[in-house]
Amino acid sequence: MINIEIVLDNDLLKYCKIKGHAYAGGKGKDIVCAAVSVLARTALDVLAGQDGISLHCEAKNPGEFFLEIVGYAETERAFLSGVGTFLMVGFDAITREYPKYCWLSVNTNV
Repeated sequence: MINIEIVLDNDLLKYCKIKGHAYAGGKGKDIVCAAVSVLARTALDVLAGQDGISLHCEAKNPGEFFLEIVGYAETERAFLSGVGTFLMVGFDAITREYPKYCWLSVNTNV
């Protein structure tokens, strides 16, 4: 099972942690793993290309991904909120479609 944890701080993405494998298909044919990977990598690429946002990202082993927002300019709040919403909506859609293979937790820090 893939476990996804998203943490928000005042409605802004703080970090996203993904761990595990879906085993919903053979190697290279697992649609659940592919969908989760595409969302995570797209969010990383979009955030990394944005001036005013500092990141820390790790993917030490297959099936592990960690993305943390280390700092951001005040002018990037709306952008950061949008990326967080993108991830939550996307991951939620995957978990609703494939509940046996993927689990999502969204936590808020206030």
